[in-house]
Amino acid sequence: MLKNLLCAAALMVAVSGGASAQSFPQKPIQMVIPFAAGGPTDLLGRVMAERMSQTIGQTVIVENVTGAGGMLGAQKVAQAKPDGYTFVLGTVGTHAVNQTLYKKPLYNAASDFEPVALVAEVPLVLVTRKELPPNNLQEFIAYAKQNQAKMNFASAGNGSAVHLGCLLLNSVVGLDVQHVPYRGSAPAMQDLIGGQVDYMCDIVSTAQAQIQAKAVKALAMLSKRRSPSLPDVPTADEQGLKDFEAYTWNAFFYPKGTPAPIVDKLREATLEAMANPSVKQRFDELGISLVSADRTTPDYLRKFVVSEIEKWAAPIKKSGVTVD
Repeated sequence: MLKNLLCAAALMVAVSGGASAQSFPQKPIQMVIPFAAGGPTDLLGRVMAERMSQTIGQTVIVENVTGAGGMLGAQKVAQAKPDGYTFVLGTVGTHAVNQTLYKKPLYNAASDFEPVALVAEVPLVLVTRKELPPNNLQEFIAYAKQNQAKMNFASAGNGSAVHLGCLLLNSVVGLDVQHVPYRGSAPAMQDLIGGQVDYMCDIVSTAQAQIQAKAVKALAMLSKRRSPSLPDVPTADEQGLKDFEAYTWNAFFYPKGTPAPIVDKLREATLEAMANPSVKQRFDELGISLVSADRTTPDYLRKFVVSEIEKWAAPIKKSGVTVD
């Protein structure tokens, strides 16, 4: 008798879950962006949210939740009800780097989320204040080695891709320079323009406006290929730093336990937005590279997160840098 009751209860849960997924969404959906408004992750997220709102039939509301290198925003989603109405725009920082960089991560990036889709990859670019003497990467390395005790570099916060990019660059070329973390790329860039900091490894989508306006100097694209949006900026590889690459990526994640049909619906809206000509054109202008279709599945993203955690653990441990 008890067995029959349990089976009936399980069937009712399955049916109600299926019905819920079938009618999803019935109200606005919240996209948590774990970095400040105006930054590169925020910019990408808002472009996607606008198009996804049209596709999914409900407004995708953006909420910026900052702090702890993006972990506070991601943690909010990890702890949210897995009903499909809250998801996070994760990055290499929130879902890979912070697992090693922080002594006590606020969550397990590999097991506390339901992967939806990998969306984009974005290279970083080394930029300096206008008054800094170097005009190319080799000159920068030589100058920084002679002046590192009095230099500093800015980032969008501990654990951000902007932080990790310069951390990796400094480690590879042998620099020990003071780190100045900000609450997002925008305030960091403003202080770079104002001369309060010496350099940063910013995401190309937010740095390019200031580069084109000649408010800062771009010394090297930290990717294997030049960016279509900044074709005159040579890569680090071209300038002698062979095979060096620093980038961020963006992906959507739901709380663990979100039903698969709901995950599929959000993924479908994501893919439609990625294929939209106006979205693609905007991302091309910003130097954002959308990933290929075969890399957008939940299974791919699940494995990708594990591989990225392992990939970035080595340089972080080698540098000896940790964050409480």
